[in-house]
This record gives sequence, C-alpha cells and structure tokens, in this order.
Amino acid sequence: MKLRPCIDIHNGQVKQIVGGSLKDQNDLAKENFVSDRDAAFFASFYKEKGLTGGHIIILNAKDSPYYEASLNQAKSALKAQPGLLQIGGGINADNAGDFIDNGASHVIVTSYVFSGGIINYDNLKKLVAAVGKERIVLDLSCKKKGDDYFVATDRWQKLTDVILNEGTLGELSAYCDEFLIHAVDVEGKQSGIEKGVADILGKSCRIPVTYAGGVHSLEDIELLKKYGHGKVDVTVGSALSIFGGQLDIDEVINSCKG
Repeated sequence: MKLRPCIDIHNGQVKQIVGGSLKDQNDLAKENFVSDRDAAFFASFYKEKGLTGGHIIILNAKDSPYYEASLNQAKSALKAQPGLLQIGGGINADNAGDFIDNGASHVIVTSYVFSGGIINYDNLKKLVAAVGKERIVLDLSCKKKGDDYFVATDRWQKLTDVILNEGTLGELSAYCDEFLIHAVDVEGKQSGIEKGVADILGKSCRIPVTYAGGVHSLEDIELLKKYGHGKVDVTVGSALSIFGGQLDIDEVINSCKG
C-alpha cells in the first residue's frame, strides 16, 4: 500500500470538499479547506516527498465560468512536475492526448465512458485508441443504493446502472492501467472508510487501484489494509494537515509502508 497524493481544483482554487455536496448549478460545494497555495506548489511538494501516482481532479463542469481557471491551475501543476500526476475532469478521446502532452502520466475518465448511465464501449475504445490502455485510469467512484455500490458520474451527481463488483472490475481492466474509486458517501467527511467498497476492491481488483474517502486517522489506514487485503492504495485529503486536518503527511506515508 502507498499514499497517492491528490490535488482537487474547484473554481480555480485548490480545495478539499465534501464530495456529495458538489453541485454544478452555481458551482457550489461544501468546503472543508481552501488553500492559498496554487496547484503547482502541491505538485512540487509531493515530488519532494517522493510520492508518485497521485491525481489532479478538476471539479468544475466544462460549461462553468470557472472551468478555464481550474484548467489553468491543473495544467500548471502538470507542467511543474511532468509525469508525476494523473488528471481527471472532463476528459474525452479528443482532449486526452493534450493532457498527456502537458505532462499527465495518465488521464482519469468517468462520465465519457459511462455516458447514458451504461458502459459506452465505443467511447472507451476511442479513448484507448487516442492515448493507449497504459495511459488510462477509469474512475469508478460510487454510491450505495440498496445492497450495491453504483458508479457515479458527472462529478458524482448522477448514478449509473453499473454496479461495482468483480465482473465490472474484471471486464474494464482490459481497457485501463488502473482504477480510482472514491467512496462518495463518505468522501470529505472524515468519518471512516467505506469498508464495503474496500472489501470489493481488495477481493476483485487485478490491476492497481486507489481508494479515496473518509480517512481521518492512522487507524483508518490499518482498516483499509485489512479490508483491501493489502492490495489497495489510498488517497487522503481533508484529514491531512496540509489541507487543514490533523494528520501529518509523513506519518501517513510511513503508516502506508508499514
């Protein structure tokens, strides 16, 4: 297990938000933390800490008046540390190559692949043709409905008909290099991990996978190791002291290694 760093950008600023609070209308979100540092600062900070495989997420929709500001922040981070970070938010087959050219190691995709609430294989194959399977991370961030977890798209506002399970993970692993999964119900709440999601990932993933959502203590890291069967990497956001929380990033890095 290792720590995968994150840079979430909303309305042109690096933020930590409560995931389920995000609304495209009026670009609203419940904020846990708003940084006075830019995205490039965090990219360089992560490089100094020896962290790799992290992600930048643009949280504004493309038609938002803030999108260009958020996009510029994201590209500045990619250019500051080329090859260090992945990027997600509005990625499709037409623009994926541009993000790779600007320094992204991978592109992270949800809505383009799950358009219409199902897996759009035409779009998925176009994406693979554009940048290659080895450059793609599929974001299967999910919410619970009934007994199952369903993939959520459009900045986690819409549920698809796709269930997070062994079959889905196995099928989609043929088209990507990694998975990224935010447990949206606990994202940004520092209320503990979603054990059910971690268990599915630990039992079913055959390629690298990163879990995000709810981590607020080193005990949560240990729980993720247990339920993820030691196979799942972790992203910690709001709980880190660099984002206004209580956890020192060096302690988290060491806990993930232990």
